[in-house]
Amino acid sequence: MKRIVILPLCLLLLCGGCGKKSSAAENIQEQYSRVATAQMEAEVTFHTPQEDRSFTLQCTFTPEESTVTVTAPETVKGVTATVSGEELTIAYDGTRFFGWEHQPDKETIQGKLEAVLERLQSRPVDLIGAGRTDAGVHARAMVASVRLDVRRSPEEIRDYMNRYLPDAIAVREVKEASDRFHARYNALGKTYRYTCFIGPVKPVFDRKYVTLLDFSPDIEKMRRAAELLQGEHDFRAFCGNPRMKKSTVRLVDTIQIEERKDRILFTFHGTGFLQNMVRILVGTLLEVGRGRWEPAYVREILDSKDRKLAGPTAPPEGLCLMKVDY
Repeated sequence: MKRIVILPLCLLLLCGGCGKKSSAAENIQEQYSRVATAQMEAEVTFHTPQEDRSFTLQCTFTPEESTVTVTAPETVKGVTATVSGEELTIAYDGTRFFGWEHQPDKETIQGKLEAVLERLQSRPVDLIGAGRTDAGVHARAMVASVRLDVRRSPEEIRDYMNRYLPDAIAVREVKEASDRFHARYNALGKTYRYTCFIGPVKPVFDRKYVTLLDFSPDIEKMRRAAELLQGEHDFRAFCGNPRMKKSTVRLVDTIQIEERKDRILFTFHGTGFLQNMVRILVGTLLEVGRGRWEPAYVREILDSKDRKLAGPTAPPEGLCLMKVDY
């Protein structure tokens, strides 16, 4: 097997299948004639400036026609050569973003990620997130799915994205996924954590990730109220979208409330959550904790399906998506 090095790719394209001799074809033929024998095959290495990579392909050279037939392997040194599905795990500080979902003329997490991926493969991509966090909400492990047509390994895709993403967004992991994987539809559950600060001195370095309280809520009362919210219920009273037409029935199987030094942590796990649902649940539980309502009142709120009866929507900075289950 002979080897010819051709740089750049345009030399290969100019002579491939043209049916007549060009200066490029003559150049290739001249190079080949020095090394060719009766076996008219070679390995051709070419460079793709856009991806800044070099590849070696199996080629058959026909000097009479000045053509090169290229046979590309399925993978080159472990790099995918066809369109493939990818699963991304993403962490982000949502402070300055207008939420996850694409919005015209606004900076969003999805918009930033898609912009980098479009730069990578030079055409639009459709990035699907496991959920849609609100403006100012954070994530440690949001999951997204996307189909890409690039000759890069998952690790190279991760490194490329992190090179061009803003500091507030990081791709923690990229791994190959089946063509049928859908980050939102295949999700089995999500874990959210809401953090409140009750210490005497404001947390200067954590201020963007906690909600400051000017009172110390009753933890036991909030836990009793939380027990009434666990399970499968119609959470319409805890939905921030008054025009919601789809079912508002959700399963929340775990609500944990714990005090750690100067912080109170609310952890929610369920199959899915409505718009602003976790923040409204926290706002309602805090009203119980401050003594405005008795724990049993949350049952009345649930049964009423009336958003006006529930507590306020807690601020976004204390909320973080911790994990998505598959």
